[in-house]
Amino acid sequence: MATNGTANSAKALPKAKDLWHHLSPEAVARRPSPLKTAFKYAIDPRIVSLGGGLPLPAYFPFETISATAPDAPFTLYNDPEHSATAPIVEVEVDRYNRNQEPGMIPLATAMQYGQSDGCKPLLQWISEHTEAVHHPPYSNWGCLMTVGNTQGWDAALRLLTSRGDTILAEEYTFSSAMEAAHAQGVRPVPVKVDLEGILADKLDEQLTNWQGPKPKLLYTIPTGQNPTGGTLSKERRKAVYDVLSKHDIMIVEDEPYYFLQMDAYVPGASETKLPSPPTAEQDSEKYGNFLSKLITSYVSLDVDGRVLRLDSFSKVMAPGTRLGWIVAQEPFIERLTRQNEVSIQTPAGFSQAIVYSLLSKWGHNGYLDWLIEMRKEYTHRRNVCLDALDKFFVQPSPHAAKGLTDVVEWKEPSAGMFFWLKLDARKHPLYGQLSPLQLEKRIYEAAIEHGILFIPGSWFRADQDPVDETVQPADDEEVSVFFRGTFATVPQDKLIEGVKLFAEVIAKEFLG
Repeated sequence: MATNGTANSAKALPKAKDLWHHLSPEAVARRPSPLKTAFKYAIDPRIVSLGGGLPLPAYFPFETISATAPDAPFTLYNDPEHSATAPIVEVEVDRYNRNQEPGMIPLATAMQYGQSDGCKPLLQWISEHTEAVHHPPYSNWGCLMTVGNTQGWDAALRLLTSRGDTILAEEYTFSSAMEAAHAQGVRPVPVKVDLEGILADKLDEQLTNWQGPKPKLLYTIPTGQNPTGGTLSKERRKAVYDVLSKHDIMIVEDEPYYFLQMDAYVPGASETKLPSPPTAEQDSEKYGNFLSKLITSYVSLDVDGRVLRLDSFSKVMAPGTRLGWIVAQEPFIERLTRQNEVSIQTPAGFSQAIVYSLLSKWGHNGYLDWLIEMRKEYTHRRNVCLDALDKFFVQPSPHAAKGLTDVVEWKEPSAGMFFWLKLDARKHPLYGQLSPLQLEKRIYEAAIEHGILFIPGSWFRADQDPVDETVQPADDEEVSVFFRGTFATVPQDKLIEGVKLFAEVIAKEFLG
């Protein structure tokens, strides 16, 4: 089990491989801040400290902070018919915790300088959670708190790359992540994918035939991929991992949607809301069943220690918490800590204090209860979306007497928040006069005019600026147009309306 962010497994696990050669010159050059090294003396109650520039906690203008949150069983909290009677938990954090309440990071600690890897109690909780869920297969792993996965990715880039380097990413990927790479002078190169994710054989072929210095890392979103919604199976992840181990390339596993995994879609499932999983009293094996059904993560397969896992509370609590963490081998965690010392310092003390207090009230099983409920809610939303796609794109309708299946196809997402529509550009009456990218822009603007927003697929291309139409399209884009939608953001009636509106746009564009 991890202590202070560093793993000390009860099993006699081997240490990770020495992968220090993957560190960038910037990462290698980082030195501990002398002021930070003296901090251990400043917090020693036996020492009178006149050396640090720490504000006196008595001058912090916050005596207490508090919040009201739901408590198990969470199904009542998310059910409008019973929300008024749903159990709640009161979370309060005070300045000094003079009453020695368990599960509290006092504001005098949380709001102070000094903990660049994160507040120790929260970091301990995160490490225990990581061990329970992922069981990293080497002994010297650790965790470090971040300001969410966007900042975690920026830190990973600085750790492993330099200006002029190349990285790999899925053909279509999170555009902000690629912009972060561009800004640091790092060039993304796309990896071939299907609707589930990376094709390991194509990746191996690509790297075997690579000319020049090999890419520094693979950036991947393997679960509920953004934008495609694809999820890679355990077997395919293992194949990808083996290819990258063979070619000695690092992996950055960006997993904000990991716990939003879903069972297979059954047509018409949205008509009846999914029942909540049984409570602990009803099924003592509930948590083990939930965890065992999760797809194996890359960090769980990581016998080398070449994976940096980016994890976050953003999609399962709230983006505004700005709390995430990195899981990696200890030498990398140490280098990332040096980076935090001179950049973010530490995530916001308010967030760390409130989130830790809530997690302490819930306990590890309570947090799993919350994740199980989130999974149920997003599964239902996914089902509503897919039923709407069937109704307005597959079935005959006033706007398309024979449906639109000759024009549009999609794969049912099994995790995350997104669905990915593939349109056959050859079926558009202006195909040949307009390129697929021009048709994409035309459909996007027509949808906006019709009152519905979908995001053009080309905006997520790993290797191009979405405003630069001179870039050569990918092979599939010679005949296809892609759009990303989400089933996460709007009320369910608006979700159904949005799918209907987009179907009307597609019918008008393709059928006239």
